[in-house]
Amino acid sequence: MERSVEVATGESVAFSYELAGLGSRFFAVFIDLVIQVSVAVIGGLLVVWAVTAFPPPAGAPQISKIAQAILTAVFVFAGFMLFVGYFIVFEWRWGGRTPGKRLLGIRVVRDGGFPVDFTAAVIRNVVRIFEASFGFYAISAVATLLSPQNRRLGDMAAGTIVVRDSRFERTTAASLRGDGREREDDVVRALTPAERELIRRYVERRKTLSLDARTTVAAQIAATIRPKLEVSFDHIDDDHLLVHLAATALS
Repeated sequence: MERSVEVATGESVAFSYELAGLGSRFFAVFIDLVIQVSVAVIGGLLVVWAVTAFPPPAGAPQISKIAQAILTAVFVFAGFMLFVGYFIVFEWRWGGRTPGKRLLGIRVVRDGGFPVDFTAAVIRNVVRIFEASFGFYAISAVATLLSPQNRRLGDMAAGTIVVRDSRFERTTAASLRGDGREREDDVVRALTPAERELIRRYVERRKTLSLDARTTVAAQIAATIRPKLEVSFDHIDDDHLLVHLAATALS
């Protein structure tokens, strides 16, 4: 059964997110695991080739021991980065998505719908080690099914949820700009990061709002940002203005 969650921003604007189900989440993990194992196999074959092609000098056991110790340390670090750092880096730098999540159309967000930061990515994926060690995510499956917000233990610890990704629609910029002469980055120069993020989140979730709610929310946001824009957009309504900014100047 599909579940959704409603979050409210500091500006008292509510957005509804459709939660990712257990099936899509575990299939995304499976895709990521296939990628990780493939990289590990290729890396292992390269190491075997390197050791075979460049053996330590004969009659130098001390050098051989040092080389073995270094190789072991590199293997441990590479294994950690591949199977844990993989999730941390992708979720932190790729908008809450790993390659598997991206293919399945899901992503991780923090409570309140905010993007995943480095701390949250680290916490949820360090807990992943514990979860994966017991019956290959069996604990995660039980926790996700019992949680009203489909959270596994890592999500509970990090304050995150996994939602279905709803991409905002892109409108042709020229049809909205009017004269088409201004540079898009100049248009929104005066907007704060919080205002830019609010615009993005509105456009991503606008289809979940009723027409009346969409009009009201768009008017609230536009009333704040219109005076800061370098170009007048009086020829388009609030909703289309936010769609335009998200699809061009903020993309």
